[in-house]
Amino acid sequence: MDLDAYSAAHRDEWARLDELGRQRDFTGAEADELIEHYQAGASQLSAIQTTVGESVPGDRLSLGLSRARLRFTSASASVLSRLPRFFLADLPAALYRVRWLTLAVAVAFIVLATLQAWWVATTPEALAMMGSRAELEAYREQFINYYSEYSGTSFTSFVWTNNAWLAAQAIGFGITGVFPAYLLLQNAIGIGGSAGALASIDSLDVFLLYIAPHGQLELYSVFLAAAAGFRVFWAWIAPGARTRAQALSEDGRAMFTIVVGLTLALLLSGLVEGLVTRQEWPWPIKIGIGTIALAVFLFYQWVIGGRAARAGQTGDLAEFEAGARQLVAG
Repeated sequence: MDLDAYSAAHRDEWARLDELGRQRDFTGAEADELIEHYQAGASQLSAIQTTVGESVPGDRLSLGLSRARLRFTSASASVLSRLPRFFLADLPAALYRVRWLTLAVAVAFIVLATLQAWWVATTPEALAMMGSRAELEAYREQFINYYSEYSGTSFTSFVWTNNAWLAAQAIGFGITGVFPAYLLLQNAIGIGGSAGALASIDSLDVFLLYIAPHGQLELYSVFLAAAAGFRVFWAWIAPGARTRAQALSEDGRAMFTIVVGLTLALLLSGLVEGLVTRQEWPWPIKIGIGTIALAVFLFYQWVIGGRAARAGQTGDLAEFEAGARQLVAG
């Protein structure tokens, strides 16, 4: 195809399509004309995309088609009307897409943290770097008091905003492939080191009991954020039949949908950490509350998400809402 000649032959039609697409009110004849130009333009865009690929004339025509379509499909839905679809389809579908990768990340994290704990607890040189026995016993008291040092609401706000920010970074910088791995390694070393240090003074039970109520959902959220970041990285490395730009835009939008879900999940874990862990309740009750919180999230991801995925949802925006660039007639 001679793109210049093709563009010149249809320039007047595209100009009229663009003109009609900018109008707000139409007569009956103008509405029919808009639809006719839209259908013709969609076919012409398909021909350009098929033979030439990405091009400036094609992009301009795509923009004109998008504007025209908006005229006969009305304005986009309001934010409030989108909320049910977002929480029942888009978000759970996006979470469902990274379910197995999340489990793989969880296994890798647990292995690394366990090895770190074993190394600290059994290696005199590593244990000496953590401090003397008196210092480790003081650390145990600090570890316990950490959860009641501040008011429940202040502590909840602190841990929530901090964890949500880390989760957003893990996804946002996921394209590097390095930041999510660094985040996981840093946390595995920190948690494993604490466990090993407390185990060396026969206080591993203290570590497990104080981590268990909130840590189940909190750590799973971290694993999921890292998995979403790795998914964005993989879209760049192996885009498949899509261009890299298309793969990154599609998977990037879907994975950033997860940020909203993780913000809410981390709020829930923050509430457990700030309001439940400090209580003088029996440990089975406190750990049970954390387990229920995790179970609710897993049900949302695996069951609600699976249902949304089988219905064809991916977590990405609909083609038109995302700024469709490959509109075809039909």
